[in-house]
Parts: sequence; C-alpha cells; structure tokens
Amino acid sequence: MKALILNSGRGTRLGELTERQPKALTELEDGETILGRQLRLLAQAGLREVVITTGPFAEALEEYVRVQGLGLSYVFVPNPDYMSTNYIWSMDLAREALRGTDLLLMHGDLVFAREVLDQALGQQRSVMAVSSTMALPEKDFKAVLDGEGRIGKIGIEFFEGAVAAQPLYNLRAADWQVWQESIHHFVQTGQKNCYAENAFNEIAGRCELYACDIRDMFCREIDTMEDLAEVRKERSLWRDR
Repeated sequence: MKALILNSGRGTRLGELTERQPKALTELEDGETILGRQLRLLAQAGLREVVITTGPFAEALEEYVRVQGLGLSYVFVPNPDYMSTNYIWSMDLAREALRGTDLLLMHGDLVFAREVLDQALGQQRSVMAVSSTMALPEKDFKAVLDGEGRIGKIGIEFFEGAVAAQPLYNLRAADWQVWQESIHHFVQTGQKNCYAENAFNEIAGRCELYACDIRDMFCREIDTMEDLAEVRKERSLWRDR
C-alpha cells in the first residue's frame, strides 16, 4: 500500500499563514504541523511509501518532509498549474507513481484521531470515512449511501440519503484503478478544475466503495482560520493518547 497526500492547493483562506508556506505546514500544537502529524501517524501505522502532490512553496514542503526522520520514502509530484486546476489534475500527474497499488488517500489539510486511521486501514474493502452522527455540512463533502452502506455519489451538493464525509479513503487496487482511469479521462477532456470525486461519480457503479462510519471520532479539514481555531480548541479529541 502507498499513501497519497494532496498538497497542491493554495490555502488562501488561511490568510497570512499561507503567504510564505504551504497550508500543510500550519502548526497545530507544540511545533507539530498538519503534515508532520499525518506522516508520523502513517509511519506508526506501518506505511512506508508516500506520494505527495505539491503546489506553491514546493521546495519548503519537500525540505520539511525530508528532515522528519520517519523512515518513509517519498515521491513528490509538482503541479505547476495549481493556480488554475483542482486536485483532480494533481492526482492524474501522479498516476504513474500510483499504478497497481492499494492506496490510502487523504487531503493535506486533514486532522484526524489515530483511531480514525486505524479503523480505515483495518477494512478489507475500499472505504471512505463518513460520520452518521455529524450534521450534514452545507459546503463540504457528503456521501450518498445505498441500503448496504455502499457509496454511490460524493460531493458537496448531495443531501438526500447522504451522510457527512471526509476526504480519507482506503482503496483496494482494483477500485482505485477504475477511479484512476476515470480521472485520466476527465483531465484528457479538459476537466481539470473540478473535484476528483466528480470522476468517481461517473463510475461509482463499477467500484465497491463503502462507508467507514467513524461516528464521533475526530476528523476534520482546516480550510479557514475559524477551522484552525476550532481544531486547536478540540485537541483533546485528536491528540495521541
């Protein structure tokens, strides 16, 4: 299994914090950053190969990663068009590094409790982290489920039959290959500024992607200063025990 961490976004909603560095290097507590914590948890979970997409301040991110001393091997995939594309393009740029492998996929601004990662990695089928107890967000991802917990649609626009979802996936190689092919088709037809989940929705019937219900366990993206303040305030919910 490889891990893919998407870090090609600009993070402009964090204001001055991302004027000189990537959002992933935002400090959470005691000098540890969002990305540093993700990598540490991946290493502790036994993963060894990590692919990281980069955008602005790529050199700073790469240097930061290399000095962490976690025993991980890295492949960095730059997206020079980060100003005009979404992460679907970054994922396609990384396709050669990700062929034929099980994949742990996450966004680079995601903060989660160790238990969330353990639960996702413990699944024997492809899963996405969802919460059946969290209120549906207005502007963030939701996943539409069938009666057996299989995911048929992912997006910000879905509400009926949906649960709150987070961009943390454990994908079996066969399911990832189908999604990867759809991603490649999207970008080859000029659809580079949309979510990769749009490409998933086109082939959902060919993928066995299920909900991994983390319920009240902590898993949240940091998009704004308000998000950052809330994550820091709720550190007792995600701090390692």
